Amino acid sequence: MSEEVLVEEKTELEERFPEIGRDERKGYEGYIVPAEKLVEFATVLRDEFGYDFLSSVTAVDYLPEDWMEVVYHAYQTTGGPGLVYKVQVDRDDPVVPSLTPVFPGANLQEREAWDLMGIRFEDHPNLKRVLLWEGFDGHPLRKDWREAFYEGDGKPFKSRWPSGEVIRAEENNPFNKNVDYPGGFDPEQWTPAGETAVYAGVGRLDHAVSETALSTDQIVVNLGPQHPSTHGVFRMVVRLEGETVVDLEPVMGYLHRNHEKIGERNTFLMNIPFTDRLDYFNSMSNNFGYVLTVEKLMGVKPPERAEYIRVMMAELTRILNHMVAIGFLLNDLGAFFTPLLYAFEERELILDIFEAVSGSRMMCNYYRFAGVARDLPEGVFEQVKNLVLYRLPGKVNDLDTFLTDNEIIRARAIGIGVLTAEEAIAHSAVGPVLRASGVPYDVRRADPYGIYDRFDFDVAVRYHGDIYDRYLIRLDEMRQSIRILEQVIQDIPEGPIQEGKPQYQVRVPAGEAYGRVEGPKGELGFYVVSNGKPNPWRYHVRAPSFINLSALEVMCKNYKIADVVSILGSIDIVLGETDR
Repeated sequence: MSEEVLVEEKTELEERFPEIGRDERKGYEGYIVPAEKLVEFATVLRDEFGYDFLSSVTAVDYLPEDWMEVVYHAYQTTGGPGLVYKVQVDRDDPVVPSLTPVFPGANLQEREAWDLMGIRFEDHPNLKRVLLWEGFDGHPLRKDWREAFYEGDGKPFKSRWPSGEVIRAEENNPFNKNVDYPGGFDPEQWTPAGETAVYAGVGRLDHAVSETALSTDQIVVNLGPQHPSTHGVFRMVVRLEGETVVDLEPVMGYLHRNHEKIGERNTFLMNIPFTDRLDYFNSMSNNFGYVLTVEKLMGVKPPERAEYIRVMMAELTRILNHMVAIGFLLNDLGAFFTPLLYAFEERELILDIFEAVSGSRMMCNYYRFAGVARDLPEGVFEQVKNLVLYRLPGKVNDLDTFLTDNEIIRARAIGIGVLTAEEAIAHSAVGPVLRASGVPYDVRRADPYGIYDRFDFDVAVRYHGDIYDRYLIRLDEMRQSIRILEQVIQDIPEGPIQEGKPQYQVRVPAGEAYGRVEGPKGELGFYVVSNGKPNPWRYHVRAPSFINLSALEVMCKNYKIADVVSILGSIDIVLGETDR
């Protein structure tokens, strides 16, 4: 989309809604929308202006000014830059209309904003905590919330640096269990008050699935949270009629550690290794998304060689992830460990490269603002070249040969877990899940970052939206990543790998930025607000694993209970990123 078209579009939008105003704060962008106009504004934006993809919903607590803000980032699935709009509300009674009737993908994100910020979304179909449990006391991302052992709002804490004096924080701030039971409630004597209480609002079925179905009892089944097929501590509450799924609710939060609260205590630089811990299969991609966001605020760019190294590491990460995702999916389909072990062999070779450049195999901490931490050591470029030109293409072809026409895989995957293009867009699905449903949306092409606009590659897309296409799309994407890497190997220049001096502390200008990359699991976004101090005022992660789960119920409904495990596996989630 050209700059002229964008300006014309925004002018037309402002004429249509005279109540909205531009965000005039220095370093900020977007529109301020009155709460009562939000649903209408979002609907018009979707239906008449083509912003049909709601990427991110988050909130910011502006404690000194005594108000809160809900921030929305919307995009067009045809490509182009995004549009930001915001609703500002009073801290004492923050109420905002829910956008779930317009964008079902807002469901889990609004629940997260309620859970961690205390913002109530009117008319939300299921507004309850999503990462914390219902008895938790308070909303921990509010700036005035204090946890046990609280020591300060920003690191480094004075008790540890620079004086070296050690103070036990737990002595000054005794442990608090962070629970707030109702009056007269005794957890020792508590018994669930019925099926609804136990199973998170999933009700009783009062009719048969179809007129021809056998009359069977309705049953509610828990899959997880301690179960190998849930890929971590994740629970699915499934309501069954016979063996057919009629309702499903994902329940997460068992691994939640308030990544974002810690991120707001850290300095900007401290957060780079912390992003490694999100999706621990994709450390390099996580680094990439975060440093891009902060670079937007700082107004800096890395040198040419660093740009090429960044793409090299990101595409090796994509291949690594998809190899393992296919292996785990096959394991979920009952193929035992042979495909998984085959995939892990290639993963280990890629991790050898990561270890050589960063010193670590999984938690790489390699990217830096305006560059990378160090250049490729001697011999590593040749390792990458051998992998890309000689080994990986054959290994991807081998997986294709072994698996694609396997009759068991075809029987268990074709036509199962179907998600249409319209449903995928509405539920804010991203990555292979979105593209397997026939939507050729890839951030590397739709809104290029780094130097991706220089490379010749195709956006992989499939059109059936089932498990089988979500498997095939990952084969397609590995081949395109190899294609990009071949161009990197051919064109990478010599030169510096860092703009300016090595950084030990950075000052980031006040303002906001949303940066996103096409990670292996889809759009990984970071929303960062700076107030000019060494620590972010707001640090938010748009986690693809978390938001892709919005579509899980749609994908599982009316399929068999045996299919639920493979449908979940085809999404490819990691709980470190889901729960944060």
